[in-house]
Amino acid sequence: MTTTSPTTPATAPTTTPTRTGAGLSAKDAAQRLAEDGPNALPGGQQRSLLSIALDTVREPMFLLLLAAGTLYMAFGDLQEGLTLFGFVVITLGLTLYQEGKTERAIEALRDLTSPRALVIRDGAPQRIAGRDVVRGDLLQLSEGDRVPADALLVSADGVQADESLLTGEPVPVSKRAALAANPQADDTARPGGDDLPTVYAGTLIVQGHALARVVATGARSEIGRIGTALGTLDNERSPLQKQTAQLVRNLALLALALSLALVLVHGLVRGDWLQALLAGIALAMAMLPEEYPVVMTVFPALGARRLSKEGVLTRRINAIETLGATTVLCSDKTGTLTGNRMTVTHLAAGGVALTDRLALEAGGESPLPEAFHTLVEFSILASVVDPFDPMEKAFHQLGERFLTDTEHLHRDWRLVQTYALSPALRAMSHVWAASDGTTQTVAAKGAPEAVMDLCHLDDAQKAHVASLVDELAAEGLRVLAVSQGRFEGQDWPANEHDFDFTFVGLLGLADPVRPQVPAAIAECRAAGIRVVMITGDYPATAQAIARQAGLAESAAEMLSGDEMATLSDTALRERMANVSVCARIAPEQKLRIVQALKARGDIVAMTGDGVNDAPALRAAHVGVAMGQRGTDVARESASLVLVDDDFAAIVRAVRLGRRIFDNLRKAMSYILAVHVPIAGMALLPVLFGWPALLFPMHIALLELIIDPACSIAFENEPAESDVMQRPPRDANAPLFGGVTLWLALLQGLGVLAAVMGAFAWAAPRLPEAEARAFAFATLVVGNLALILSNRSATRPVWATLRTPNTTLWVVVVLALALLLAALYVPWAVGVLRFAPLPAHELAAACGLGLLSVFWFEVIKGVRRTRGGSR
Repeated sequence: MTTTSPTTPATAPTTTPTRTGAGLSAKDAAQRLAEDGPNALPGGQQRSLLSIALDTVREPMFLLLLAAGTLYMAFGDLQEGLTLFGFVVITLGLTLYQEGKTERAIEALRDLTSPRALVIRDGAPQRIAGRDVVRGDLLQLSEGDRVPADALLVSADGVQADESLLTGEPVPVSKRAALAANPQADDTARPGGDDLPTVYAGTLIVQGHALARVVATGARSEIGRIGTALGTLDNERSPLQKQTAQLVRNLALLALALSLALVLVHGLVRGDWLQALLAGIALAMAMLPEEYPVVMTVFPALGARRLSKEGVLTRRINAIETLGATTVLCSDKTGTLTGNRMTVTHLAAGGVALTDRLALEAGGESPLPEAFHTLVEFSILASVVDPFDPMEKAFHQLGERFLTDTEHLHRDWRLVQTYALSPALRAMSHVWAASDGTTQTVAAKGAPEAVMDLCHLDDAQKAHVASLVDELAAEGLRVLAVSQGRFEGQDWPANEHDFDFTFVGLLGLADPVRPQVPAAIAECRAAGIRVVMITGDYPATAQAIARQAGLAESAAEMLSGDEMATLSDTALRERMANVSVCARIAPEQKLRIVQALKARGDIVAMTGDGVNDAPALRAAHVGVAMGQRGTDVARESASLVLVDDDFAAIVRAVRLGRRIFDNLRKAMSYILAVHVPIAGMALLPVLFGWPALLFPMHIALLELIIDPACSIAFENEPAESDVMQRPPRDANAPLFGGVTLWLALLQGLGVLAAVMGAFAWAAPRLPEAEARAFAFATLVVGNLALILSNRSATRPVWATLRTPNTTLWVVVVLALALLLAALYVPWAVGVLRFAPLPAHELAAACGLGLLSVFWFEVIKGVRRTRGGSR
């Protein structure tokens, strides 16, 4: 719901925006864009491949690989040294691919979420990216818009701007149109002064609307000269990122301590310090979970890109974490639950008596009876001249349909004064001067109770009008009242109450519920998410729409703005336990609703589109702004932006948020589980006095499987079938802890036991190289079994095999091909200190690897019967 600022309108005449030209042509705009460059300031640039490469070579895993390769080369083992350096190049290539993909996703989000501008080009308004605005563009500016470039006002209606970004002064300043006779006289205006005709890039329109001609863009604008860089996507670390960083730090310190201890023990006991150093490096590589930061970067970034394909833009990537935990979803009615395609369907005229009533037929050709002409006439006069709001468009369309050949359309009249809608009075008034300069006409429209108040109706008259309002509202119609008046002179009153208004009639507008909304709300209910509809509409209208959408079942589930105003914060918190419809709510009351729900322990997602919605959007755990009708202020305050303002897109976003969180947990479980057998096999054979099983090149080879598995395969895993049939997760519970952590460790210990058993059996029976190959094959297949097992914490492996994930199967096939190459390509066999395995030994190793996680299927079965969490 967009509501204008409650400031008192100016008492002096204002210049009304009108069409003052066709704006630039597309050809001219493209030429100026090529000449001047994009309307952007330095900063927020995409990382280059070179910078990604430089960051990569500073990673601990990369440095360990370089150290091991250098050691081999220094002690004359050229072949193994070159092999490790080859792994270095491959690792660098994989990192560049993954990081590059992530950077492209983030850059695409920056482009999608960058400020937009409404310009007139080729005679038609169109919304473009702010960076595409050029000199000479004609901007349409309204309350809540962020000005995209320095511009001179061609026309202005009650415009005030917040220029604190440039001046530091928080008080808005008034604006006027430039002098038509000599616009150059205003070119020297500086930010911060009152009654100036210039608006500046980065400042905010807090009241009114205007047309403005762009005079400077990018670095040539006022903000460009100051050198201020505008922010892009937030880069603060999320709770999950902090939790993961702590886990990585602890494991890294443990890896360092154990590696140093292993080097000392191996060197002192066996006297082979080269092998001791290599064993220490291998253990450090095996224990270092360098994949965790990768998945914490890749999953949210690619998840945000997936959200954009669902019609939801992510301004703050951290909000993806919270989506799956949302317990209450507060949604606007108009344009979100409904289509915001309003049509006038009912008319009631005849003054207070409302003796004439008419239901309009869609597409009907019958002429409109004379009794309703005045009602339609004054509904148009009380509307914006060149409207964008669907409701105001509906009144103009009604006039074009029925009044075109009558005296009731006044294209030659001049708008001389406006009184804006405010929370104190939900009505707006326009004062018009006829071309002959005679008595001025006043037209008002708004909420029925507000217009009745303007007309000073007595209680009986109000009750009579209210009964018809209730009747129309019960059909789900938005009902507005219209009044008319006359005024002489130029000394306009400070507020509308001082006019002498006469009640004209009522209009009922239909705005049907979007077809997909009832199913989306039912899906929310199944997912344990309570939907609360918030609207400024009449209570009866709100209840009718709620019933159509599948929300309210009784009047007890509705809270009105008037009732809310009487409740204390504690009482409101208790009242919100069962409310599903909030009607006649002012934008500033949304903040109290959010705070009350949060005080109850709910995780709140809130939609909004107006300037006054910004505090509530910021206060909510997930603020959701409207992409089509939302103001720039609302979008800047929100975490997510709906491209088409569709409620079903929010539900799709919640589903995808749960999927991303599930897959993140699966990947992290797999990472911990797979590092247990690798670290164990790097440490235990040395401690037991057996031949070393894993050297640095083996760890590097395993990383070629682990990295794509955790960062690509799991990211592409489809959502669980019951993802929207379970309650929201506990937002305070750690992503990776408790039962999940211990089950991952148990999985890893199971694979370690199988690999240790394979090596213990093979070592006394087979040559050392063949025994190492046998154990390594068991480890690789156990690794692949872990991937398959972690696709679901409850469904058995054979059930997950039917779930499509092409990327995962590509990773599995490539891993098996890599294993076969390591075992049977002569060059690889020599470098890796393997010996080719006979077919029966390879089959036995594969069987042991698969059996290493089979016991976990029993635990899954127990969790299924007990309804365990994922």
